Amino acid sequence: MVGDNSFQQFQQRIQYQFSDLELLKLALSHRSMGSNNNERLEFLGDAVLGLVVADFLHQQFDKVNEGDLSRMRSYIVRAESLAQVAKDLELGSQLLLGQGEMKAGGHRRDSILGDTVEALIGAIYLDSGLDEARNAVLRWFATLLNTAEEIRPIKDPKTSLQEFLQQRGHALPQYRLIDTGGEPHNRLFTISCKIDLLDREFTATASSRRKAEQMVAEKFLATLEIE
Repeated sequence: MVGDNSFQQFQQRIQYQFSDLELLKLALSHRSMGSNNNERLEFLGDAVLGLVVADFLHQQFDKVNEGDLSRMRSYIVRAESLAQVAKDLELGSQLLLGQGEMKAGGHRRDSILGDTVEALIGAIYLDSGLDEARNAVLRWFATLLNTAEEIRPIKDPKTSLQEFLQQRGHALPQYRLIDTGGEPHNRLFTISCKIDLLDREFTATASSRRKAEQMVAEKFLATLEIE
């Protein structure tokens, strides 16, 4: 169990003082501790985090379209980002885990760390309301939020091609599986596609349908000279 002194040090680290310490204890309690765990708080915190990040991006990037805003938000709230925030807060040592999970190294597991960050956000929301929860998110995710435009993920070829065609009123590309080959443990998929903007058809072969479709889209983008 986490002692009062450890609780106090942790609250200083996260720069938030709980009025109800039971909420903090619950937020740190993994499901391996039993039915009294942080999963409901995680559910709530996920929603609060999404709202706060969406609101921040909407206000800061008024010229960015909806699709790019969604990609920026997804990058910021993805599992890897949550785990990094947890490590920055030195959250692992505070986790309340069952014996089996503790022995298995659960305090280092990214998925548990990230889920606990969301639970903490949910706990702060219940303890003090949306404003304090927003302040916590803005503090903890400051680096990611302040570099949001630079870390905006590059669109994949299929998305880029689709948006290019939509913006010009053309029909969307139709990808067709025309062949499946290779060994059972190493399948190969050949995809063909034609668009009405160009009087030609491209094909590509890869280890998955998705990869082959992306390769076909890349060929179209290169022909159309779209970055």
